[in-house]
Amino acid sequence: MTDYSEEQRNELEALESIYPDSFTVLSENPTTFTITVTSEAGENGETVQTTLKFTYREKYPDETPLYEIVSQESLDDNDVTDIIKLLEQQVEENLGMVMIFTLVSAVQEKLNEIVDQIKTRREEEKKQKEREAEEEEKQCFHGTPVTIENFLNWKAKFDAELLEIKRKKMKEEEQAGKNKLSGKQLFEMDHNLDTSDIQFLEE
Repeated sequence: MTDYSEEQRNELEALESIYPDSFTVLSENPTTFTITVTSEAGENGETVQTTLKFTYREKYPDETPLYEIVSQESLDDNDVTDIIKLLEQQVEENLGMVMIFTLVSAVQEKLNEIVDQIKTRREEEKKQKEREAEEEEKQCFHGTPVTIENFLNWKAKFDAELLEIKRKKMKEEEQAGKNKLSGKQLFEMDHNLDTSDIQFLEE
């Protein structure tokens, strides 16, 4: 007959020595503990982290342990979903053997992958932004292509506008010409002009 409690005790001791800084026992009946798993540092020193909580069932390892993610840092929802799926798969594959170390190692690998993906994601986002900026710039410089047809249309409009301006100018000049007084009319209107030249000469 399998001594489940002894197997569980032995695994706990092993885990405590493998993960001295990140292993915490929460309760002894049932045995519940957490292990914090941190990825290796990425290119810019960024890391991702998750804390896994495990609870032994009475007949573990012949029964699956209970597990959940109790906290995480820098992971998005998709990453968390992927980790849960990974744990489900590993638990099924390792049923009947003590498996916590295997589960934690798998999550550790996954976190390292995620850090690499963050770098790739950032590079992709940067490239995408650059592409969008280029497109916008192209749009700014992209006017209407010139064809003979649309050039002639434009020229006809332009000439018509020019002609209109000339007409207006001529009309204005005609109007101004009508309002201009001759020398004789100016003298008749202002008698001071009779003597202004004499005063000028005297001075």
